[in-house]
Amino acid sequence: MALPPVLMRKVRLQVQSAEKPRYRGTLHCFRTIIQQESVLGLYKGLGSPLMGLTFINALVFGVQGNTLRVLGHDSPLHQFVAGAAAGAVQCVVCCPMELAKTRLQLQAAGPARTYKGSLDCLAQIYRREGLRGVHRGMVSTLLRETPSFGVYFLTYDVLARALGCQPGDRLLVPKLLLAGGTAGLASWLSTYPVDVVKSRLQADGVQGAPRYRGILDCARQSYEAEGWRVFTRGLASTLLRAFPVNAATFATVTAVLTYARGDEARPALAQPSGL
Repeated sequence: MALPPVLMRKVRLQVQSAEKPRYRGTLHCFRTIIQQESVLGLYKGLGSPLMGLTFINALVFGVQGNTLRVLGHDSPLHQFVAGAAAGAVQCVVCCPMELAKTRLQLQAAGPARTYKGSLDCLAQIYRREGLRGVHRGMVSTLLRETPSFGVYFLTYDVLARALGCQPGDRLLVPKLLLAGGTAGLASWLSTYPVDVVKSRLQADGVQGAPRYRGILDCARQSYEAEGWRVFTRGLASTLLRAFPVNAATFATVTAVLTYARGDEARPALAQPSGL
């Protein structure tokens, strides 16, 4: 529940106009939303992430683990490939979910709002634009998620081994938290410019006429109007969220697997790929 305000700031900063920017930075964005829309404004689009987050995490870790088993043996390359496969598969759920989240976060507050919630948002988009509209931004989502999840699982595996995450270690949980949080940071840093483009494409046309013809056109127009810094918009908010979320995610998955598998889970702690 503490994370939607961070997500809200990221999207608002990424898609704001260069000619008439509303926010000077992360803190100014936070204060402005509270002043104009109350604290509840920070939680716009909350239903969409909650609706899909649990399923996405289950899908990601399931695909990653099964892909590793198919590949036959653990190696840094296989960690990357398995993570990339997981990232690609979960885009089917992630893309519509993030489209709804983006639209809800950008709509006007009060009676003038267009959508009642995440499902209503997707239903309206489907009626107007069909399946293609519901999956707007799919290619950019694939370009972001596929390599970033490869980096995600590779970084976690390398760090967990380097830190010596072994069963019985009294510092096992802090080590897992550090490895997971760092993996989250590396994952976002590896493809963040693509995330900016994805957000702009999914928000295109919401507050005026559509501006972009595709991924490359969006990237070109954004760069020409605002320079390279446009591709780092909202990065501070994202990294602020990434470390604790992913630290908790990996530690929780490890704890659940340990409980569920009993003694069989012990090798998984020594070899993170066993997740």
